[in-house]
Amino acid sequence: MATLALALLLAGAPAAGQPQPADPEALAREAMQKLVEKQAREAELKTIEERLAGNAEARAKLEAEIAAIRADRAALNKALLDTTARAQGAEQRISALEQRLSLLQSSETAIRRSLEGRRGLIAEVLAALQRIGRRPPPAVLVRPEDILEAVRASMLLGAVVPDLRQEIEVLGTDLGELVRLRESIGTERKALSGELEQLAGERQRIASLVEARRQREASATRDAEAQRGQDGELAAKARSLRDFVERMEKEISTANRAAEAARQALEAETREQRQRMAALAFKDPARLAPKIAFAEARGLLPLPVAGSQLRGFGESDGAGGTTRGISLETRPGALVSAPSDAWVVYAGPFRSFGQLLILNAGGGYYLLLAGMQRIDVALNQFVLAGEPVAVMGETSEAAATIVGSGAGLPVLYIEFRKDGVSVDPAPWWTKPLGEKVRG
Repeated sequence: MATLALALLLAGAPAAGQPQPADPEALAREAMQKLVEKQAREAELKTIEERLAGNAEARAKLEAEIAAIRADRAALNKALLDTTARAQGAEQRISALEQRLSLLQSSETAIRRSLEGRRGLIAEVLAALQRIGRRPPPAVLVRPEDILEAVRASMLLGAVVPDLRQEIEVLGTDLGELVRLRESIGTERKALSGELEQLAGERQRIASLVEARRQREASATRDAEAQRGQDGELAAKARSLRDFVERMEKEISTANRAAEAARQALEAETREQRQRMAALAFKDPARLAPKIAFAEARGLLPLPVAGSQLRGFGESDGAGGTTRGISLETRPGALVSAPSDAWVVYAGPFRSFGQLLILNAGGGYYLLLAGMQRIDVALNQFVLAGEPVAVMGETSEAAATIVGSGAGLPVLYIEFRKDGVSVDPAPWWTKPLGEKVRG
């Protein structure tokens, strides 16, 4: 036993000077760290892309606002020009009225001068009229001097009054027109003054709006330029992050491949070491119990007999069902060995199967061997893997039951069961069952 333990330690210890295999867990942790870092960068990239989208929307709004401001400024400029044109038109109307007023004033002055030149004649006429009013014209039969004076007054009035009446009528008409024009000019001047004040206020307001729009346009333009610069920086950062994410993906793929290769190498090494240990365990002839669990003996068990497979696990049994084990055609009188370390729980005839041997391999696994002519082990006996336990006959009386054929070469039926359920035994054999096995 000490020798076996030493051999197991030597087999499990790595040879000095050999390179240590890569640790798949460390590689997997490294790949996971890279994956976490990649996810963080992807989240940062997503944030930048969202900011880019928001900046693009904001820039579009700024550009639309700039276009609207330019359109408003154009409309305000047009309104300012229209206001200026209206103000100039009002000023021209005022100038025309002032010229008309000047002409009328000239006419008034001329009429006044004419009246001043005839002031003496008018005074005589007025005096004569006063005298006539105080003293009515005498009767026909009066003194001669009175008659002469009356005639003279009549001649004077007859000569002066028509011209005077005509001039008075013209003067009255001119004076009335002058008064009307003065009143019209005063009214229009007042209206034009109010209009000019309103136009001046509107012009100042429009100029203020134009200046405010100009400043807002300049500010929006600066904001749009700053937004474009920020977008360029974000786009460059996004490109850098995309490159980093792609590089991380490649590194993660490389790390995953390395971790998978290391895991496979470790599994192969573990499997090889386990096989060596199992082989060493099977080589210990003094063992009184299985050295390894039956589930760990996959690929390590030898076939219990030399022969070729007639039917495999799960194939049709010819009676409408499927087989629960495998059937091996053997040579007459072939020696049957135990497939694994196990305890004999049944040994004897069973119905039409011939001799039946049931072995308890532990862990809920049971091995059934049927079709032998003779069993050489006893109940409750511990048998070693490869230990002879039975002998096949010259012919198989149980062949019809096992494989549905008539009498011929002996047939050994093998069935593995786990917790009462049949399992495929193929993974446990060391050699493929499709080829002829000779002992």
